[in-house]
Amino acid sequence: MSRIGKQPVLIPAGVTIEEAPARHVRVKGPKGQLEIALRPEVDVAIAGKEVVVSKNGRGPARQAMAYHGMTRALLCNMVEGVTKGFEKVLEIQGIGWNAAAQGRRITLNIGFCHQVHVDLPKGIDAATPNATTIVLKGIDNQAVGQLAAQIRGIRPPEPYKGKGIRYRGEFVRRKTGKSTGK
Repeated sequence: MSRIGKQPVLIPAGVTIEEAPARHVRVKGPKGQLEIALRPEVDVAIAGKEVVVSKNGRGPARQAMAYHGMTRALLCNMVEGVTKGFEKVLEIQGIGWNAAAQGRRITLNIGFCHQVHVDLPKGIDAATPNATTIVLKGIDNQAVGQLAAQIRGIRPPEPYKGKGIRYRGEFVRRKTGKSTGK
């Protein structure tokens, strides 16, 4: 049995969790609403101020254990998202490279001969407190992380000079340059 899946998800004040039709679970909170479709291998029971995820015996046991823990983790992330929200911070390293958030779009000047424009999906907000920092915020952990990965993928950090877009706190292993054989 999954060690993560056995733990109940506590429901804080101001958050409601309800079962929607067609095996969906809806989480509402002060920051918004999220919904997830349940796998056929797991069931969700809402009892008082906690939610318990359990396996129901359908499907292979190995997959059921994996979905058991995954469903509990997703519900926990949804509760955290509608109460606190999620945030990813990206840093730009490179001389003359910068970013600017304008409405629902981020404009990147990162060493290409053209500007790169990234449109923000619904539910995610971006800010640029300074020219080399991008802050992404939203209630859906997966969506915020996916957008951060897409922006980082435009110009990932390279190992020789360290230039590129990286997550805050990410360590980039540097390589030495060429050396002569004399």
